[in-house]
Amino acid sequence: MNRIPLLLCSFVLCVAGAHAQALRVGVAPDRPPLAFYDGERIVGVEADSARALGEIVGRPAQMVPMPFDELLDALEAGRVDIIMSGMSITGERAQRVLFLDPYLQAGQMAIMRVDSVARFGQPWSVYREGIRVGIEASTTGEAWAQSDLPDAYITPFADVAAGFAALRAGGIDLFVHDAPTSWLLATSDDYADLISQYHFLTEEDLAWAVLPSQTTLAGELNRALATMRNNGTLDYIIDRWIPVTVEVP
Repeated sequence: MNRIPLLLCSFVLCVAGAHAQALRVGVAPDRPPLAFYDGERIVGVEADSARALGEIVGRPAQMVPMPFDELLDALEAGRVDIIMSGMSITGERAQRVLFLDPYLQAGQMAIMRVDSVARFGQPWSVYREGIRVGIEASTTGEAWAQSDLPDAYITPFADVAAGFAALRAGGIDLFVHDAPTSWLLATSDDYADLISQYHFLTEEDLAWAVLPSQTTLAGELNRALATMRNNGTLDYIIDRWIPVTVEVP
């Protein structure tokens, strides 16, 4: 007697699931291991987390790649529903977005040549007088170095590649950059001659962001994040892509 209603109910649920509105995820896929291309597919911490969130809230994740500095504008223009791209919580950004609960702690780290570990392997070595420190210009790393390293010789570089080149050539002693750059060293064979201290010089919380008006969506996604944290999904994703232990000061 109940076979037809049950079949009809299953059909309706399948149709509804097939037409569920996608969760459009803004991501800058140039920051391994957080988000990067593996062939034509975006992978990493953010990609796996987006797919897990989408499954929990019943909205399949649709990755929308773009440069990092376009993410906030894309969110405000309604081209994406959420930013998931290793974005740190700052007061300036909090004026434009509603951050979800933090999902990962990051910060600035010092990178050195493997052959100089004896000289610069300890966290305190960053603060030695006369040390030559490279940073990427106009970044959190530069702001930190200018305020916290008054006795160092600070050299700005256009990007990470230029900083690594100078480090390898012996032009600088250390290169300070954000945690994803150090995590990359532990997951790639291309940097066997470089190593990070894996010690946070600053503390920055990473969080995903939605529009300030989307409080209902934020609540739903925070609950999904809590589920990921409680059932081990978040730890599994992070451990998969960031297989290093970080010392917190």
